[in-house]
Amino acid sequence: MLKERAGITQQIENFYNIKTELEECGILLELAIEESDQNTLEEVSSQAALINQKIDLFSVDLMLDGEDDQNNAILSINAGAGGTEAQDWAEMLFRMYSRWIERKGFKADIIDFQPGDEAGIKSVTLTASGENAYGYLKTETGVHRLVRISPFNAAGKRHTSFASVFAYPELNNEIVVEIDDKDLRIDVFRASGAGGQHVNKTSSAVRITHGPSGIVVQCQQEKSQHRNKEMAMKVLRARLYQEEKQKQDKKLLDIHAGKNDIAWGNQIRSYVLHPYQMVKDHRINLDVGNVNRVLDGDIDVFIRGVLLEQKK
Repeated sequence: MLKERAGITQQIENFYNIKTELEECGILLELAIEESDQNTLEEVSSQAALINQKIDLFSVDLMLDGEDDQNNAILSINAGAGGTEAQDWAEMLFRMYSRWIERKGFKADIIDFQPGDEAGIKSVTLTASGENAYGYLKTETGVHRLVRISPFNAAGKRHTSFASVFAYPELNNEIVVEIDDKDLRIDVFRASGAGGQHVNKTSSAVRITHGPSGIVVQCQQEKSQHRNKEMAMKVLRARLYQEEKQKQDKKLLDIHAGKNDIAWGNQIRSYVLHPYQMVKDHRINLDVGNVNRVLDGDIDVFIRGVLLEQKK
């Protein structure tokens, strides 16, 4: 809750900061027009461009409201079929995302790195640590296609390579089981079965029903009602822990099930270096002509576009 509160507080502060800058820019514009001050008009134009960038970034942050969007991301890049060509392409993608992580001010840590046989990489897994890292990078999951003149072919033929990118949220493995007393119904009853005269005459057995989960546990092995309750609570806590762990495991399995084959027809984005230069995101039908800038980590326009599309 404290983390969520801090995030909301930051969003409110960002909103009011942008609002203040916009008002100040408007006042400066009015003065520049009244005095026909060309230099001030140019200054206002520059400030307006910066404010527009801040608004774009702020609008993206507001869209990151998924359950795991604020988490760190685990990013996996794997070369497709095609040997050295695909492995070189996987390394180019690794560089692109490394530069993007650096631009965002995030921290990158390599978990696993498998170099290619001659060049490039077969696969790499890294973590991107920073606010909303998974919210951004989840939009990059899919097959990425490269079209270029092969640097590894003496004949200089055009070649198509594929690599897959997959983002997972970094989940907190430390599962804290909190049990609210108001969610519990505790019943006591006489124990049955072996145990002697005492077991049959006193209401020492305990049954605990946990309302939110519907889990029912009971214990009647001890003579003491207090001891039976203590043992039943241990069992309840263990079952709630296991239930939460299963939810986390299922979440990762569901995310993993969305992976596509690394092949033709499944690409989310194409990077064309020959016979023309263009990056096209097939999900939102967005074209960007400056391929080098994209490969240098400038991918926010695609991330924003996909998030907007998902919110429709």
